[in-house]
Amino acid sequence: MTRRLISSGSSFEAQIGYSRAVVVGDWIFVSGTTGFDYATMTISESLVDQTEQCLKNIEAALRQGDASLKDVVRVTYVLPDGSEFEQCWPVLRKYFGEVRPAVMMIAAGLADPRMKIEIEVTALKQS
Repeated sequence: MTRRLISSGSSFEAQIGYSRAVVVGDWIFVSGTTGFDYATMTISESLVDQTEQCLKNIEAALRQGDASLKDVVRVTYVLPDGSEFEQCWPVLRKYFGEVRPAVMMIAAGLADPRMKIEIEVTALKQS
């Protein structure tokens, strides 16, 4: 089975030594993705805006792997302040309301204090 690495172009990938996503067969594993706009390496102060940007970044990685958000089967959300998670729900419904993947939310510190959410997904490409 072949293994293909996908990069977003983020400097973090080279500095830390990881890929935005890894494609193995029909599976796509997308690394924890934050709300950075990788074109400008900027990040909004808004949790809602960061959530939207996370999902755009994930969507771009999935497209490179010949998949889409409709193929997502598992999502992990990580927020430094779990009490803020409800603010994200409208954005999450927008992207996953019809898909309804299995999910988990964890409250934990993130690598950069500007980060308010990190999202990791696993997708299985539909035949």
